[in-house]
Amino acid sequence: MKLALGTVQLGLAYGIANQSGQISLAQASEVLALARANGIADLDTAVTYGDAEVRLGQMGVEGFRVVTKLPPLAVELPEGIDDAGVWARAHLTASLSRLGTSSVYGLLLHRSTDLLGRHGSALLRALQDFRHEGLVQKLGISIYAPDELASLMPLIRWDLVQAPFNLIDRRLHASGWLQRLKDSQVEVHTRSAFLQGLLLTPANALPTQFLEWADLWRAWDKWQLATGCSALSACLAFPQSFPEVDRVVVGVDGPDHLRGILAALRVPGQQHWPDIACDNDKLVNPSRWTELLASNESRDGILI
Repeated sequence: MKLALGTVQLGLAYGIANQSGQISLAQASEVLALARANGIADLDTAVTYGDAEVRLGQMGVEGFRVVTKLPPLAVELPEGIDDAGVWARAHLTASLSRLGTSSVYGLLLHRSTDLLGRHGSALLRALQDFRHEGLVQKLGISIYAPDELASLMPLIRWDLVQAPFNLIDRRLHASGWLQRLKDSQVEVHTRSAFLQGLLLTPANALPTQFLEWADLWRAWDKWQLATGCSALSACLAFPQSFPEVDRVVVGVDGPDHLRGILAALRVPGQQHWPDIACDNDKLVNPSRWTELLASNESRDGILI
């Protein structure tokens, strides 16, 4: 199965469509049991996902391949640390302790451009040490846009790249990087299949900051009506239809959500996709959505 379980909802209330907040530990345990029972072998987590690593450690990650991420590196290292490699090792050691494991399948940099700064060389040496010592099986980078890859790929032998890829954000494929990664035998994990739940939102319920793209959402709704394919099924089937994609990371807000996803995976795939691709960073990059909200609030006369 290509599906990997994202765990940000285990540690935080996450996603623009999230109405229920952070899931309980009991729900999280049920989610993990469902994942195990249905052949989901990969877990995606991070230091920055609140207490997700702690909860995973409490529940046990035996039998799963865990990918975690180092946090973004500040411009200056924490007081008392003068080597980014020491900083990285401290974070990895803490992650392994929280997870209750001696090693992880993958270790990614949450902000890969840290490698291009003045601490980049020390970080790279540390990462390679971790792989040599068997603390991590695969080293990788998490990117926000494929144009980051040109300067990052030559630095060392990367094993894994995680990138956004969905029905709206198709840049990874359109840029040619998806095929180039596969040709280089790099494992590709895609995320944001639902664009933080935005793709599961009907056009008439679109948050006001996204009304600039209302025509795109109407086309998306029209395609669903014409094909009889649900938004959930299409969002899952699209990235999985690419043979170059190894894993599709999806987060869930509870056991019923995961059951719905598993049921949607059994729906026959489509032969064509709606023409809703967009490369506007303000839409495809959730880290910029607060700018849209601020812009709308300013126009509405609300002080921000």
